[in-house]
Amino acid sequence: MSSTIAIKALFLDIGGVLLTNGWDRNSRAAAAKKFGIDANEMNERHKVIFDAYESGKMSLDEYLHLLVFFQERQFTADDFKRFMMTQSVSFPDMIKLITDLKRKYNLACIAVNNEGRELNEYRIKQFGLKDIFDIFASSSFINARKPDKMMYKIALDLAQVSPEETIYVDDRQVFIEVASPLGLKTIHHENIESTKQQFQQFGLIP
Repeated sequence: MSSTIAIKALFLDIGGVLLTNGWDRNSRAAAAKKFGIDANEMNERHKVIFDAYESGKMSLDEYLHLLVFFQERQFTADDFKRFMMTQSVSFPDMIKLITDLKRKYNLACIAVNNEGRELNEYRIKQFGLKDIFDIFASSSFINARKPDKMMYKIALDLAQVSPEETIYVDDRQVFIEVASPLGLKTIHHENIESTKQQFQQFGLIP
């Protein structure tokens, strides 16, 4: 069914949609293997502290001190950070899809993603995300983190659009379920072809 209200904005998750996740369980497992860290202990520590890091209430150095460098290591924090950054890979086909839609329909693009500041800033620069996004309502920038509904409300205020004028794309169904009751149109991204079809249902044809 086509939308009867003109779409003015896209709210987009980054990790899992345009890029790989910045620092997920797989990345931590790879880091544990490379640096000889107890993976279970690292994941348990991560569970306790990552909310503060992604909400911008803890720096990357503070996070890594609690995650890894609470004891003496045979490698440096800079070694570990470099490894973290190299885990990010882009999805060129999805980036092209969003870029094409943005240009064709004159859409505002707003990043609504959970990510720590330093990693987020690296990914913005490394992958040229400022060419795609007009606003970064990232968790570490606005001190709110999905699934907090306030994150979506802040993004709407920053973009100056109504929920009905907005399509939100995320690869995690649970976040879709949070956004839908706020009135946002939503797309659960699983692969590029299904996402294209869902855009078409809202009247946006690549």
